Amino acid sequence: MNQQWLNFLGLALSAGAVITGEQLVVGAIQSKKVHFVIIAEDTGVNTFKKVTDKCKFYGVEWIQKAGSDELGHALGKDFRKIVGITDPNFAKALKNKINA
Repeated sequence: MNQQWLNFLGLALSAGAVITGEQLVVGAIQSKKVHFVIIAEDTGVNTFKKVTDKCKFYGVEWIQKAGSDELGHALGKDFRKIVGITDPNFAKALKNKINA
């Protein structure tokens, strides 16, 4: 797996452009403060549906990538299932790195 985007995710966290957790990310999507969402591959069905439905309704791009342990490790935390990127420039750069 391409580690470069995970390293960039850690940089985005240092810049204050990352929020984590289902409730925080869903609330930020509704407030139109999130520009990109990363969902862990091992996220439960109900959480996955709730987050993706909100993303679709509010027009926020999302991707299901990496395990919750990998996302957590990239952010220097424990497991993370849902990650929201709040800065549009970081969101665009992260999407480019994931798709590279």
